[in-house]
Amino acid sequence: MAIPYEVKLLIAIYVILWTRADPVMCQTYESSVAAKHEQWMSQYGRSYADEAEKEKRFKIFMENFEYIEKFNNAENKSYKLGLNQFSDLTEQEFMASYTGLKIPTTPSTVITTLNLSNVPTSLDWREQGAVTAVKDQSPCGACWAFSVVAAVEGIVQIKTKNLMSLSEQQLVDCVSGKEGCWGGFMNDAFNYIIRNKGICTETDYPFQHVKGTCNKDKEAAPAAQITGFQKVPPNNEQQLLQAVAMQPVTVAIFIDKNFSAYKSGIYDGPCQPTSKHAVAIVGYGTSEDGITKYWLIKNSWGGDWGEGGYMKLRREVPDQPQGVCGVNKEAYYPTIN
Repeated sequence: MAIPYEVKLLIAIYVILWTRADPVMCQTYESSVAAKHEQWMSQYGRSYADEAEKEKRFKIFMENFEYIEKFNNAENKSYKLGLNQFSDLTEQEFMASYTGLKIPTTPSTVITTLNLSNVPTSLDWREQGAVTAVKDQSPCGACWAFSVVAAVEGIVQIKTKNLMSLSEQQLVDCVSGKEGCWGGFMNDAFNYIIRNKGICTETDYPFQHVKGTCNKDKEAAPAAQITGFQKVPPNNEQQLLQAVAMQPVTVAIFIDKNFSAYKSGIYDGPCQPTSKHAVAIVGYGTSEDGITKYWLIKNSWGGDWGEGGYMKLRREVPDQPQGVCGVNKEAYYPTIN
């Protein structure tokens, strides 16, 4: 007979209190987490400047580990959390270095209503050869550039049948203003590509993890072009669905500590409106039981995050016109005439 959730919760609370109350058990517990921290450091090649820094990071790691264990042991969750390369960072440290989307108060973009017929019930642009390998923005707030590049890579492949890995570094270096690793907006990236009559390949202009000086010689020799971009009508999930049915789409989303520790399953929040991030939607589908619909998101935090660098984000939630994590508010796709 299955143990009721309430009983499991009481047992877990008792074990935690007993462990923390007994010095021997507390020491044993901390030793086991310390061993896990050492394994984690080895896995991710992490080292610290001195013992004081290591102790500080271990305490953060232990707090994150406990939070993950508590979340995963709770029932009725549609997704799981896990340790990853961010597990020794506070939420504030993570948000400062690994997001970077800045949405203008009055962005000017053409909004076009779509009216497609025969939209497939599920779609994965990876299977169509329109998605490059997962990339890693590192501690550089250039999610805006990575999400735009993913969308441009997609439409270029769809139009030309040639999949090219394009340059985020060119956008980080060359888009005007104080963007780069300090944050930016997708519109600025699209407008730059249009003005420059294209963007270089990743090979010609590789990612350097920091903002540098715009390479004018490379800038003058683009490998792929777009002619425009459109905004999906906001707060309309069916319009977003039609856009993704045409091509990969860049979107703005709200995130929080659960998002950063996501491991698998269909994410349904929570999300913090003050923390903004940009990703690319590269498909959509429905859970194996046929009940829960989701967006397939390509992130820019490397392959160790989530499901090989991807997330399933719940879609079509009643009474949420903005979508889970606000995914329906700011969505854009490039065009090639």
